[in-house]
Amino acid sequence: MQSNQCSFCGRSKSEVEMLVSGQEAYICNQCIGQAYSIVKESDSDTKNNKELSLENLKKPREIKAFLDEYVIGQDRAKKQLSIAVYNHYKRLLYTEKKEKNDVELEKSNIIMIGETGTGKTLLAKTIARELDVPFCIVDATVLTEAGYVGEDVESILSRLLMMSDYNVEKAEKGIVFIDEIDKIARKSDNPSITRDVSGEGVQQGLLKLLEGSIINVPPQGGRKHPDQKYIQINTQNILFIAGGAFDGIQDIIERRLNKQVIGFNKEKIEKAGDKEEYVLSEINAIDLRAFGLIPELLGRFPIITYLDKLTKESMIRIMKEPKNSIVKQFVELFKMDGVELEFTESAVNTIVEETLEKGLGARGLRGTTEKFLEDYMYNVGSEKKITLL
Repeated sequence: MQSNQCSFCGRSKSEVEMLVSGQEAYICNQCIGQAYSIVKESDSDTKNNKELSLENLKKPREIKAFLDEYVIGQDRAKKQLSIAVYNHYKRLLYTEKKEKNDVELEKSNIIMIGETGTGKTLLAKTIARELDVPFCIVDATVLTEAGYVGEDVESILSRLLMMSDYNVEKAEKGIVFIDEIDKIARKSDNPSITRDVSGEGVQQGLLKLLEGSIINVPPQGGRKHPDQKYIQINTQNILFIAGGAFDGIQDIIERRLNKQVIGFNKEKIEKAGDKEEYVLSEINAIDLRAFGLIPELLGRFPIITYLDKLTKESMIRIMKEPKNSIVKQFVELFKMDGVELEFTESAVNTIVEETLEKGLGARGLRGTTEKFLEDYMYNVGSEKKITLL
C-alpha cells in the first residue's frame, strides 16, 4: 500500500479533506464519518431492542397517567385507549410465544368520535411518545380507490414502514392512527348509483388491512415510483385507531332513539350534565352505519368511544395545566428575549371565549393567543415585563 493513502477506501491524501495517520495505517475523514454512523446506529438498535416482557410493560393506569399530563379531561377515551395499547403489547408477547394449539388472540381496533378540537389527534400524538413500537398518523381524506387520483390505502403502510426505518419486523408490530375516518363515509344510501371512489371504495380497500393479511407495500409510495420493488407486510399484529368528527351523528342517534331527548330521560341527562353528552353516550355501530360506514368496516372496529365536547372550564384548564400548555409555551418564548410574560385570569378567559365563538375547539386556542400577542411579539425587547389583562 502506498503511503498517505486511506487503508479503508484507498483514496489518496489529495482526494480527501483529511487523512488521519495511525500505526502503519491511515483513515480519511469520509471513512471516519461512515464508521461513526455505523456505531451510532448499532447503539440505537441496542437501546431499541430491549426485550419486551410483562414485567416492563406499562399498565393501563400508567399509560393514562402519562396522557393526563398532556390531555385535559376525556377520561373515558384515555382509559379505553390505554387498555387497547396495553392489550396490543400483550398480544404481541403472546403471539411470539404461543404454541400451535394455543388460543389465538385477536386485536381490538378502536374508533374515536368527537367534534373538531376535542383532542382525538392529540391523544394519538401524545401516546406515541410513550410507545416502543412504530407509530404513524395518516389522513383518510387523501385516500381513493386503486386506480384513481389520490393515494392508495397501501400508502398507509408505506408511512408506517418509513417510521420503522424500513424494518418490516418492527412495522408489523406498529400502531396506525387513521384521522378523519368520517370523510370516507358512503355518499349515497344506494351504492349502485355511482362509483364512490373516495368513500365506499376506500372503505372496501381498508378491509384487508384492518382484518390482518399480507399486503404488497410500495416503500416509496405507489404511483410516482412504478418500478420499485414491493415489500410484503403482514397486518395481523398492527393496531389501528381511527378518529373522526362525524358531524351530524347526534341527529342520527336521536332519530334511532325515536324520542325527544329533552324530557325523555331527565335523570340520565342530569347525570351526564349535558344533552349532547347524553346523546353521544348512546352511540353504537347502527348509528355509524347510518352515517355511511359499511358494516364490514365497523365489524373490524369493535371498540367505539366518544370524546366529550369541551366546556369553557375545560378550555381554561387546557390553556394553563398541561406540561406543554399554550401559556407555558409563550412564557418560555418570551423568556428567550429576556421578557417576563404574565397571563391574568381575565386574559385567559377572553382568549377562551373568543375561541369558543369561532367553534374551533382547543385547536383554535393557539391562533387566538397569537392574535392577542401579535403587537407584543412585534415589539419584543422594548419591555422587560408584559402583563396581559
